[in-house]
Amino acid sequence: MSYDHVPDDGTNPLRRLSLADLRRRTSAKWRAYPPDVLPLWVAEMDVMPAAPVARALTEAVALGDTGYDSGTGYAQALDAFARKRWGWDGVAVERTATVADVMRGSVEMLKLVTGAGDAVVVNPPVYPPFFGFLEHEDRRVVEAPLGPGGRLDTAALEAAFRQAAAGGRRAAYLLCNPHNPTGTVHTRAELAAVAELASAYGIRVVADEIHAPLVLPGAEYVPYLSVPGAEDAFALLSASKAWNLAGLKAAVAVAGPGAADDLARLPEIVGHGPSHFGVLAHTAALRDGGEWLDAVLAGLDENRRLLGELLERHLPGVRYLRPEGTYLAWLDCRALGLGDDPAAVFLERGRVALTGGLPFRTGGAGHVRLNFATSPELLTEGVRRMAAALP
Repeated sequence: MSYDHVPDDGTNPLRRLSLADLRRRTSAKWRAYPPDVLPLWVAEMDVMPAAPVARALTEAVALGDTGYDSGTGYAQALDAFARKRWGWDGVAVERTATVADVMRGSVEMLKLVTGAGDAVVVNPPVYPPFFGFLEHEDRRVVEAPLGPGGRLDTAALEAAFRQAAAGGRRAAYLLCNPHNPTGTVHTRAELAAVAELASAYGIRVVADEIHAPLVLPGAEYVPYLSVPGAEDAFALLSASKAWNLAGLKAAVAVAGPGAADDLARLPEIVGHGPSHFGVLAHTAALRDGGEWLDAVLAGLDENRRLLGELLERHLPGVRYLRPEGTYLAWLDCRALGLGDDPAAVFLERGRVALTGGLPFRTGGAGHVRLNFATSPELLTEGVRRMAAALP
């Protein structure tokens, strides 16, 4: 089957590029595996940039505007976007800092409120760099695994908070909201329970909210800083995932009112990390890219439904945790008998690359993460290849 002529209906950004177009790219998604492998793994979308983003970058190059980042335009754009999109006025520009990216920024916030040897709570299965960065910064990882359906488990959180804060040591909680890899979008009630527990145990919360703009129909993104009791927390937000800007690094750290003094201690050198082009691109996306984002969300919603149908037809043994947000599907493949790392089998036998579940730690064995931010045609071919890999 050829994918060189993907139908373009003019409205869905996910239907503009053929496989031949995509294979010309030199990013990780398209260069990590041989050309006969269909990549549905890393968090890159198969889209062209939103027109406002492309325009901002093109104009900067034409001007030779290739120097260092300056000003608060990014935070101001995020504030306006948050007010319009989420009805949230918590992005106070005076309580923000521009940082290199969400993960690095999360670490910098954690360094403000914890020290070497202190504990940080996480909810596995969760984004693997959480573990790598925390361990690199000499923080102890304490797990509070997600409960049934990929939801936050209050009892597990309380036990982890108690363990993390034992002996009166400083401790923190690195929250993923929405959650990667399950696509869970935490509810206001769930987040309010987190804030209550964090206050009771003296836990400082840092919320990675990079997927916030990617909440799909049927769910609502709730900024952690908007819930009662979260005043001393931090949030990290970015246009990176929603507008496919991973190669243009920049993010915004937002402090709650009770964390403003902590943010003021952020070393000036941290602000040297963001890319000027990144800031320009993210600012343009947030300010002028809403229509493009709506089109992407509609396409992702269609693909979310299509993936469920394809799995039911071709891989009925796979349990599909229907994501409420992100463009990532967390697939339970344990019933297929492919062992702890089914991604390796799908790659070897089916020539389709997925992200294996093991690096997500507890709850990851026997699972894969599939990126469905592609054309329906390539998504269909990916599932077909997965089915062909079965014994």
